[in-house]
Amino acid sequence: MENSMNSFVGAFLPLIVLFAIFYFVLIRPQLKQQKAHKEMLANLKKGDKVITNGGLICEIVKVEDKFFSVKLNDDTQVRLSKDFIFNKYEEENK
Repeated sequence: MENSMNSFVGAFLPLIVLFAIFYFVLIRPQLKQQKAHKEMLANLKKGDKVITNGGLICEIVKVEDKFFSVKLNDDTQVRLSKDFIFNKYEEENK
């Protein structure tokens, strides 16, 4: 009985180790990145500049539940889904 238990553990130990490595190398960093992005979206407010997934730099005019109203230039204002915000835009000092 004990011999079969040792062979069972010995057979699955490499799989358990492989899963642990997979978790810490791939899954955990991705979860941290998703959490940071969600926090960034929650902290955006009127007047912040953002970069969209398409590379446009826009200024937030109004914050809604699932959308932002953004200003592309002085004449153009559109609604943008929060899913398409890539990052907050920080201007570089030159």
